[in-house]
Amino acid sequence: MLSDYKSRCVMLGQYIAEHESTVRQTAAVFGISKSTVHKDVTEKLMKENPGLYKSVLSVLCKNKAERHLRGGQATKLKYELLKDLSSSSVNDGG
Repeated sequence: MLSDYKSRCVMLGQYIAEHESTVRQTAAVFGISKSTVHKDVTEKLMKENPGLYKSVLSVLCKNKAERHLRGGQATKLKYELLKDLSSSSVNDGG
């Protein structure tokens, strides 16, 4: 289904633009590597559909600007979960 790179890069670009998803999220949805998604939407899409490329580029720039916030949130959640797990094992007598 996704072997034709021309239609694949347009399909990936449309998904990113519509859902404002990250490269990783898009790769997971389509079952391909994030390297393939990135190469398709940054290099191949520019030649296939310049208008869509501009939309995708704005989403990718937004995601890049926000990635440190998502990383910080993920780390915060990780340590909150670890804290909850350790306090529940102490309360259980473990």
